[in-house]
Amino acid sequence: MQKIVKVTRKGQTTIPAEIREKLGIKEGDDLAVEAVDQTVVFKPVPKIEDCAGIFAGHADVAELKKELDKLREEY
Repeated sequence: MQKIVKVTRKGQTTIPAEIREKLGIKEGDDLAVEAVDQTVVFKPVPKIEDCAGIFAGHADVAELKKELDKLREEY
């Protein structure tokens, strides 16, 4: 889905409602932004509380800490 938006003089833009809804982006959420070739990419940053329990039964505390540190380095 592609939408055309304007950039304000402060460099701000609005993410259209249907894209925010599709991706579950809400007011106050963090987005990672990067330039890839000639493209601007925004990615929702998962909140730690949304990750609670995802490794239950699959990893020990040391493995979980290692994975979290890896994710933090990416952002």
